[in-house]
Amino acid sequence: MTRVLFVCMGNICRSPTAEGCFVQHLKMSRMERRFVVDSAGTHAHHVGEAPDARAQLAAKRRGIDISRLAARRVVAADFEGFDLILAMDRENLRQLARQCPPQHVAKLGLLMRYASRFDQDEVPDPYYGGVEGFERVLDLVQDATAGLLRALVSGNLPG
Repeated sequence: MTRVLFVCMGNICRSPTAEGCFVQHLKMSRMERRFVVDSAGTHAHHVGEAPDARAQLAAKRRGIDISRLAARRVVAADFEGFDLILAMDRENLRQLARQCPPQHVAKLGLLMRYASRFDQDEVPDPYYGGVEGFERVLDLVQDATAGLLRALVSGNLPG
């Protein structure tokens, strides 16, 4: 079983969206039993809260339900417990790298490295913007999580 953790700052916009998108790809591929998927934040600002209402609405319009998720902060056990820990942007990747024990650093990366339709390495934070930002996040994350699944199934993970 492969364990994947998606990480952003507060775990209420981007990382729960990534979790929901990846789970949707797994269900469509009938592979959900082969993976454990979760999301977390590098900060504790929103621990216990549901995803941002705008993120939930944007995801729901695409058939993805993230309403039952609850924000949590990355904990030390995550570095050992997950096989792959993917940040939404470089700042959160740096935060993860500062916390990560040296033997687990190879598990860290950026989600957008798996994108095939977009040439950018970060998922922008939509929190302070409008609805269009949440739609953009979904476009990016749906593409990147589809590429992630292809890479995991084929064994072609970037090194």
